[in-house]
Amino acid sequence: MLIGIDVGGTHTDAVAVESGNVVASGKVPTEHDDLLSSVLGALEIVLEAVLPEDVTRLNLSTTLSTNAIVEGRTDEVGVIVSSGPGIDPYNFQTGKYYFPVSGSIDHRGEEISPVVADEVAEAFDTCVAAGISAYAAVGKFSTRNPAHEESIASALAEKSDVISLGHRFSGQLDFPRRIATAYYNSAVWRMYNNFADAVEAGVRAKGITAPVNILKADGGTMPLERSRELPVESILSGPAASVMGVLAQQRVDADTDAPHDDILILDIGGTTTDIALLVADTPLVEKDGIAVGSFPTLVRALKTRSIGIGGDSELRYSAGALRVGPKRRGACIAAGGESPALMDALIYCGHAAFGDVDASRQGIETFAAECDMEPLELAKSVINLAVETISRAVHDFIAEVNSTPVYTIREMLHGNELMPAQVSIMGGPAESFQQLLTDALALPVHTVPQFAVANAIGAAMTRPTFELELFADTEAQTLFIPVMGEKRAVSARYTLTDAVLDAKEALIEYFRQRGLAVDVDDIQVTEKQSFNMVGDYGTVGKNIRVKCQITPGVEI
Repeated sequence: MLIGIDVGGTHTDAVAVESGNVVASGKVPTEHDDLLSSVLGALEIVLEAVLPEDVTRLNLSTTLSTNAIVEGRTDEVGVIVSSGPGIDPYNFQTGKYYFPVSGSIDHRGEEISPVVADEVAEAFDTCVAAGISAYAAVGKFSTRNPAHEESIASALAEKSDVISLGHRFSGQLDFPRRIATAYYNSAVWRMYNNFADAVEAGVRAKGITAPVNILKADGGTMPLERSRELPVESILSGPAASVMGVLAQQRVDADTDAPHDDILILDIGGTTTDIALLVADTPLVEKDGIAVGSFPTLVRALKTRSIGIGGDSELRYSAGALRVGPKRRGACIAAGGESPALMDALIYCGHAAFGDVDASRQGIETFAAECDMEPLELAKSVINLAVETISRAVHDFIAEVNSTPVYTIREMLHGNELMPAQVSIMGGPAESFQQLLTDALALPVHTVPQFAVANAIGAAMTRPTFELELFADTEAQTLFIPVMGEKRAVSARYTLTDAVLDAKEALIEYFRQRGLAVDVDDIQVTEKQSFNMVGDYGTVGKNIRVKCQITPGVEI
């Protein structure tokens, strides 16, 4: 018995799935000032039909971190960076409390000059005086030698609640991305951990003892405990749930192993429309990491695009023209709101019928009079504008995909341009848009089964992925797998190939200890790094790092 909960911009959905079938579902409005009440409210509806003790896993997709960043509700972060010569660290400044300090480690991991303790202390004093207790420490070559980051962390430990160290997020040599990733991780850490505390307590109070996992942006999951350390990984988990929702409900042709056509995914919610693409049943990924605001990060994510068009998008008349979105001023009039929204126009034109239809129609007529237009003309105009906006965004998205190297969650794709042969739509307004988008996109458009709760189904059926890292130092002849607590000796001749095999074996063992069978072919190596450590007389060993996880996918 799997439970999935998706916290969307307009509604929070929950489902219980048993043997691939939805046996219970619930939907409540999302209370942005109290997301916990939305999570528990949707869960309570599902638990009316499901015994808590029967639940074997609960997966949650949350907008908390994303919304906090977009709305500017994150903590101030003291960011201390050690870049060394050859680069201006101020080019990558993330916020007001940003402090480059002297000190340098070269690309081989050798210390050229130590971090100046007085500069760190001065930065720390400034932050403490401002009431800051969240920090990030990032060195330019910390993935080769984290000593400077660890030294800074040690100096800040006394009066800090969280210190995000750049080398812990990735082994990639991308200093700007590591700065942004560490910054955002600390910026949302307190809010996210308070939410995680409350979710865990609330779920346990309902009698559910099953593991709780959080969806990641790449379509995988991480245990709730792990997510407390890496809340930045939960950014954009909503669009990932959309993709997993389509995968979970794809009809598999039992008579052939041939891949399906490429499929465009549109998740039309109350606030936004999310766009994604499946290539032969495999999602595309942003291999280097997503951009959050204007800052590229190291957060691996499915390749998606979000636009401000949804069923509750506000209608406006400005500078002699009609506007739709991107803002939402509450629910549409049909659902009890006070201002006309896109869904009210769809109701007026007969594309939808729900809620207080009379109030909805009256709202459109009143708005049309204010604009000096006929109601039907106005309703058709705003619908056409919304459909044109979605269509334009789709074409831009496909053009972007075809203009850059494309990666799936398994491999890089080479060859012909990608062009979807069909469209799968989901979300509350999906049925209202089906024929409209069929005409606009000139493609077959199919409404996903269980379209209104497809994201929650995707969350429920996303399989455990769990990430594991292996570190090896052939000079010291040691190997360390932090999540397993494993430390052992290795040969001075230990190689990157050995490390990949050992990391996969450790991941299989991790799942075996928890009663889950994993095939080695289902393991995805997301990073592998090996570089020479140089001493006075040449190479003295290799520093090796491997990161792997179960390839994101859904339970079949």
